[in-house]
Amino acid sequence: MKGSSLARFLPLAFLVFLFPLRLQAQAITTPASNVGLSASVTESLTITVPVGSVAFGTLTPGATTVGLPTVPIQTDWVLKPSRTVVRLVGYFDTTNALTDAGPPAANITTSQVFGKFNGGARNPFTQTIVGFGVAGSALELFNVTITGANKVATRNDTLDLEIDADAQQPAGDYTGTLRIQATAP
Repeated sequence: MKGSSLARFLPLAFLVFLFPLRLQAQAITTPASNVGLSASVTESLTITVPVGSVAFGTLTPGATTVGLPTVPIQTDWVLKPSRTVVRLVGYFDTTNALTDAGPPAANITTSQVFGKFNGGARNPFTQTIVGFGVAGSALELFNVTITGANKVATRNDTLDLEIDADAQQPAGDYTGTLRIQATAP
């Protein structure tokens, strides 16, 4: 009898291994709840120009005078994907870069003021750049194409200024304001 109950039990044990019995209760699961996430990075374009003024000292008619100090310019940007270029421009509000109130009034024109950007070529402030001063009063300092690799960047540059005094430049105390501005159209 012992052998016959074992013979009946073995097929049942084999079935248990093939089809294990669920001894635990079936899991119950809730539907997924959604939590919305949001974040933003503010688009920005800034320049820092720590030099408030450049002095040329005494100009000599018919000669070039270098201004001191060199103007350091730091440009920082964090841009949206739609931006394709960053430009840095120096400009004057009129074609008279510096004026002596006189009497009589006398001027040093933008064609007599030169910029050397990062030690490069010497160029007059005579470009016409829409949105920057009047016609013939600007100089593009840099124009950088923006790609995915430089949507966030910092540049450190220098600008040296020179004045070519006219051979007939009258005596006077000349003052003016150079504006430096960046744009990312």
